[in-house]
Amino acid sequence: MTPKTAKTITMLAAAVTLAGVSGAAVAQRDPAYAAARSAGEVGEQPDGYLGVVGAGNAQLRALVSNINIQRKAAYTQKAQASGATVEQLAFTSGCNLIAQTQAGEKYRTPAGSWETRGSGAPTRDPRCV
Repeated sequence: MTPKTAKTITMLAAAVTLAGVSGAAVAQRDPAYAAARSAGEVGEQPDGYLGVVGAGNAQLRALVSNINIQRKAAYTQKAQASGATVEQLAFTSGCNLIAQTQAGEKYRTPAGSWETRGSGAPTRDPRCV
């Protein structure tokens, strides 16, 4: 990562955290989302999007898809306003959303495996600030 890229990601971290938190807060109002998260059927991913753990059913996949559409719209809007790319914003948000998971919740590691958050810090991409 170049110093310029690192600086851009660092500067955007605060803005993306707000976007990610507000998106997560809205999604958590949905009882189906909250139940799926508690049951370990969905989890946060390093790319900033929610993932289905395992196959999931059609209703769960549709729920995750809808949340991810909302997240991408927020990332796109922030990218246009900041000059960063959608991918940079999504990655930074993924770092923050994984860090915000609670014990017992699922997240995808940088290696691609699903893990359940314990009492310690989750395993995040080394580029996360």
